[in-house]
Amino acid sequence: MKKKHLFKFFSLIVVLGLLLSACSSSTGGGKKNEGKPSKPGKEVVDTSKFPLEVKNNKDAIQDGTLNYALVSNTPFEGTLDYAFYTGSPDSKVLQFFSEPLFWTNEDYEYTNDGPASYTLSDDKKTFTVKIKDNVNWSDGKPVTAEDYKYSFLVIGSKDYTGVRYGDDLIQSIVGMDDYHKGKAKDISGIKIIDEKTVSFTFTKASPALLTGFWPYAMPKHYLGDIPIKDLAKSDKIHKTPIGFGAFKIKKIVPGESVEFERNDDYFAGKPKLKTIILKVVNPKVILQALKKGEVDIADLPADQYPAAKNAKAFQFVGKIDLAYNYIGFKLGHWDAKKGENIMDNPKFADKKLRQAMAAAIDFKSVGEKIFYGLKFPATGLIPPSFPTWYNKDSNPVKFDPEHAKKLLDEAGYKDKDGDGLREDPNGKKFHINFLAMSGSDTAEPLAKYYIQSWKNIGLDVSLVDGRLAEFNSFYKMVEEDDPKVDVYAGGWGTGSDVDPYGLYGRNVPFNYPHFVSEKNDQLLADGHSEKAFDKDYRKKVYDEWQTYMNDELPVIPTLYSYALKAVNNRVKDYSLDVIKGNTTWRDVSVTSNTPDVE
Repeated sequence: MKKKHLFKFFSLIVVLGLLLSACSSSTGGGKKNEGKPSKPGKEVVDTSKFPLEVKNNKDAIQDGTLNYALVSNTPFEGTLDYAFYTGSPDSKVLQFFSEPLFWTNEDYEYTNDGPASYTLSDDKKTFTVKIKDNVNWSDGKPVTAEDYKYSFLVIGSKDYTGVRYGDDLIQSIVGMDDYHKGKAKDISGIKIIDEKTVSFTFTKASPALLTGFWPYAMPKHYLGDIPIKDLAKSDKIHKTPIGFGAFKIKKIVPGESVEFERNDDYFAGKPKLKTIILKVVNPKVILQALKKGEVDIADLPADQYPAAKNAKAFQFVGKIDLAYNYIGFKLGHWDAKKGENIMDNPKFADKKLRQAMAAAIDFKSVGEKIFYGLKFPATGLIPPSFPTWYNKDSNPVKFDPEHAKKLLDEAGYKDKDGDGLREDPNGKKFHINFLAMSGSDTAEPLAKYYIQSWKNIGLDVSLVDGRLAEFNSFYKMVEEDDPKVDVYAGGWGTGSDVDPYGLYGRNVPFNYPHFVSEKNDQLLADGHSEKAFDKDYRKKVYDEWQTYMNDELPVIPTLYSYALKAVNNRVKDYSLDVIKGNTTWRDVSVTSNTPDVE
């Protein structure tokens, strides 16, 4: 998911779309097999055989064109600025023309090799950034310290309509709170030193500063005349955005396609490709598009791999994704005035109910039999793509339907009228509305499998409005706490910062389940405290947090993903390696004007 653009902030992923595709039979099971997927895969893929980089020893041609598939069953929204976008489809567009000021090393830590360099004060509370002299916006104007500061003035404004202010690092800039509340016209902790240099002073030191501090500048000269409250909907963000990446936008067909042209003045050197054409391709037809050479690079739906594995026109690269899927419980609501999550919904207050719903589902069979091992059971809320911080022994809930039934009995959810479905502890009918996303032929069968698994332990669950919701409608209902939604199947692209505060903190809008507790507050604070510069200490904190969340289960971690990309044989120097990925789109080329075809 992350190459040059290691999204420092979270993106919503197309949960039942991107890696889910055609599955000809229902995966809903009966009591006979306790709800296991009924159509097993014929093989489990050995993911270790996929390289990080394509193999192509031919000479690159000059001024080539590459076709990139945005694999999605929904149009991209077109909110093309990192301060405002939320969905993965938009992030796929952003990666080509907009990039962070900092590149990263293999541990996703900032380096001084990218568009800007940094220094950290001895007390680790002042972060000074110097933007390189040859870094310019695509309209030729230099990227300045004022541009970087402007992004914080936007995000911190009381008129800001996005969700980035929930970041703890942004909130801890000296003076940010007064600015956000309208008590100050400026942010006192941000100092312009010269045209290219700016410093940030924080109220506390945090190791997350070197992996997750907001790295995106905004062109003040271009956007500054638009009221902040209107920025997210402006044409300058939706139709004519600018950046300082390897490419720049030439033409947008809203929601459908983008034509990028080379940025000859790119600070890291002239890109080899002249043109990149991005177009939305439905998951149902992406394999045929690859075989016909209509696209050069695409995320391949996992269950299409068997039909694609022997293809001659393209090859595969892959790695464990910085992402996970989950099932979330609506435990409360977001109080926008207070800027705080309030956990006040009693329906799922008993964690035994949540634990039972987790134990009812066989995620191992889902991963192997539907996705051929390209998805595999999630054991916690930090994925194994963070090997230093991932803890597979964090006491994850195991598939055990009989234990699930016992938990429900203990919690007082019993079938009192003999209809096979449990009533609540007060003897009243207990119904659960489950929100799931459309995206492919597999989406509905998988949602039905979850529902059947819960029925197998006596829970009455049905889809919200009796159907799947498309991506934008899905997240609108989740974000706005639609009262029809009790439980939902979601997914996160985590970004390259391991700190989970931005998803599960008390004061962050991305905490969609609205789970809050004093222990969660403390563990999250400890994880990005000054003491956490000691990696052993931080590891201990995050191990405890993962175990704690697997007990409380405000969300059920469901599946991790193996990001698998199909790449036409004519593509050269495309890499998923973190280090090489810093300059991927500058270095990528093609070795023929015509793609290989089947």
